[in-house]
Formats: sequence, C-alpha cells, structure tokens
Amino acid sequence: MTDPTARPGSTAAHSAVRSPIADRLVLAPEVGDALASGRPVVALESTLISHGLPFPRNLEVARDAEAAVWAAGAVPATVAINRGRILVGLDERALVELATTEGVLKAARPSLAAAIAAGGWAATTVSATMIAAAAAGIEVFATGGIGGVHRGALGRPGRPEPPTLDISSDLEELARTPVAVVCAGPKAILDLPLTLEYLETRGVPVVALGSTEVPGFYSRRSGVSAPLSVPDVVAAARLVDVHLGLGLGSGILLGVPVPDEDALPFDQARAAIEQATDEADRAGVHGPALTPWLLARVAELTEGASLRANTALIVNDARVAGELALELLRLRPA
Repeated sequence: MTDPTARPGSTAAHSAVRSPIADRLVLAPEVGDALASGRPVVALESTLISHGLPFPRNLEVARDAEAAVWAAGAVPATVAINRGRILVGLDERALVELATTEGVLKAARPSLAAAIAAGGWAATTVSATMIAAAAAGIEVFATGGIGGVHRGALGRPGRPEPPTLDISSDLEELARTPVAVVCAGPKAILDLPLTLEYLETRGVPVVALGSTEVPGFYSRRSGVSAPLSVPDVVAAARLVDVHLGLGLGSGILLGVPVPDEDALPFDQARAAIEQATDEADRAGVHGPALTPWLLARVAELTEGASLRANTALIVNDARVAGELALELLRLRPA
C-alpha cells in the first residue's frame, strides 16, 4: 500500500477525483490501477472490522468479503482512516493492524473531520465510506446493513416518552451522495416502514433483488413490500446505471436477501428483536450505545444464529456488489 503519511500523487489519487477530499485520499496500488484503467471496483466499509465482530472473526470476514469481490471480477477497496489520510484499499498488514488495535474511532459524516484530525486509526461507517467512494470515483459500495430510523425516533403511540430523533446519518448520505449501496436491508432493529418513508422523501430508490419484500437483514423477508424490485443483477445494473446517469445527486439502495441456508426464520428474528428492544427500554439504553447493545442481545437470544447470518450476509453482499460493478462496466461503451 502507498505510504499513508505521504501526500497522494498521480499514483495515489485517480484522475476522476474532483473534490477537496482528494488531498486526503490514498488509493492502494491495485485500486488506483483499476480506476485508471476502467476496471470495476467495490468499496467496503471497515466498522465491521473494528466494532462489529471480535478478533479473529473480524479479520476472517474482512478477508472473505474482499475475496468475494475478487471472485466476482472486481477489485475490493476496504476504506479506513489512519495518520490523517483516508485509505481506499487496505493491504494485509493494515487489515491486521485495524483488526487488532483497541480504541479505534468510528467515522461518519459528522465525525469524519475529528477522526482525520485525531491521527490514529478510524473505521468508516456507511456514510463516511460513501463519501470516500464518491471522491475516489467508485460507484458501488457493499455493507451488511444500513442505519435508519430507530424505534421511538418520532415517539411511540400511547407512551409518554418524547421522540428521540435517533435517525442515522446513513439516510442523509444516501440522499446526497451518488453511490449504489448493496446491503441486506436496513438493520433489523430499526423501524423499517419509517426508514423507507424517509428514503422516499429524500429521493433515494430502494430496490429489492429477487424479492417483492425489503430484505429483513437476518431474515430473507421483512413483511414490508419493496418500493422497487428487480429479478437479477443484470436488471439491477440497468436501473443503477440510469439512476446514476440522470445526475439526481442521490444514491440508490439495493437490498439483497441473506443466503437461505444462513437466514433466520422471520418469526424467530422478529421475536428476538422485540424482546431485546423491550429490555433496552427498561434498562435505559439509548443513543450510540443502543445499536451494539441490541445486536449483542439478539445474538444471545438466538444462540449465535443472528451472528452467523450477519457474517454470511456481509460476504454475500460483497459478492453481489462485485457482480453489479462488473455489469455496470459491461453496459458502458469502451
């Protein structure tokens, strides 16, 4: 990998970069070469490495996700921050260091400047990874699930608690950054109908792949109809190509159901989430601590099945994103 302490030059910053963030980008050699030669690239976020999974499973899943992108015919670009630079593509040494370092910061749009200024390792969430991908000229990004509108964000009928306004910055990023985001749907602990309403209001197409329902993250279904549906990756690529080509300024969300053999039954996942949410309410867990608390509790309630589903969907999303990036390239004249 290019030395992250060096200012990017012609080999570290793709010629398509036109934003002030360019001065902070360091592209791994294989990523820079792929972008320069017009080959498909897929961005991958890094919070799953630093905050999502314990070592060594975090490193294994990160490697598996990159391998899935390679196998699909695209180049993976895992994004993270170190020494004041946004690294687009991590080599093995950097992956291991990120996976084993304690106290890694989380970088989202609101905390991106602070993460860069801190000088150490920071992992990029959905919003920060989208910002880096767009600045580098990468159109496709794979993640496990996006954030959204939390339950109780707008209040709860019949309950005295005031609205928390807990809405992920992922949604605003999708509204303002033209990147195709491949995921297994919004995280299952969220208020899915309100999340979809928010995305519709902000002009973000939500598309389900091979399903008429929005994927339920741990489950293949959610019980909520998908606003748009496509039968396969070829059709998804055509839709993504038109959306990005219109210059509307927003991203597009492609929901991919978790592989059937790793999925939780819908009723089991819903029951575990409802119980975990009730317990969090009684314990007064809220704010930034809520999501990791809920995910950990759901894993306990499902005896690890949700964790297995989570790791499987991350790799599956990376594979589909690689296929999507390759199909986008095929749609465009050489």
